[in-house]
Amino acid sequence: MNAQTAKGERTRAAILDEALRLVSKDGLDGLTIGTLAEATGMSKSGLFAHFGSREELLLAVLAHGQAQFSEVVFQPAIAKPRGLPRLRAMFVNWLDWTQSADLPGGCPMIGGAAEFDDKPGAVRDTLASGQRNWVETLKRAARQAIEEGQLSKDADPEQIAFEMFGIALVVHHHRRLLGYRKARERGLAALDSLFKHHAAS
Repeated sequence: MNAQTAKGERTRAAILDEALRLVSKDGLDGLTIGTLAEATGMSKSGLFAHFGSREELLLAVLAHGQAQFSEVVFQPAIAKPRGLPRLRAMFVNWLDWTQSADLPGGCPMIGGAAEFDDKPGAVRDTLASGQRNWVETLKRAARQAIEEGQLSKDADPEQIAFEMFGIALVVHHHRRLLGYRKARERGLAALDSLFKHHAAS
């Protein structure tokens, strides 16, 4: 990679970092080439050189967000031992991600799902694909906890993943919309209750 290419990639990454912050606060619908130009101090033509259209910009932001999610949430968790330690780390890291200072409005993918759940197209498909992949990751980790003898052999990995996702959404909702200060604490208590309910005898 030559110096010019590396500089271009660093510039693009910095633009997408700022775009992700904007999406966190204002939603995907609030992100345009114009609002991003204003936030970054770049010209619209300069941004069009990186993203040929608004849809390409939105898709690039989602891909950037999913890459950061993997780096912050998944990768540290996968380093934990198989089973409940890994599954718990996924959940705790997920809550940390939604409360990150780099995401002043919370998780952009959760917000985006609410915006685009009834808007067919590439953006909705990308959001759905990313969240389906995360559900499958949670199911796989739950299945490993069963294999490790930490959860009951009769436990349903799909149900566990469903409930974990639901707890995370409630934490996000109560913290962001209701200003409930104990949202994280309640979420972790709900996770403990879920694991206890499915614990191996």
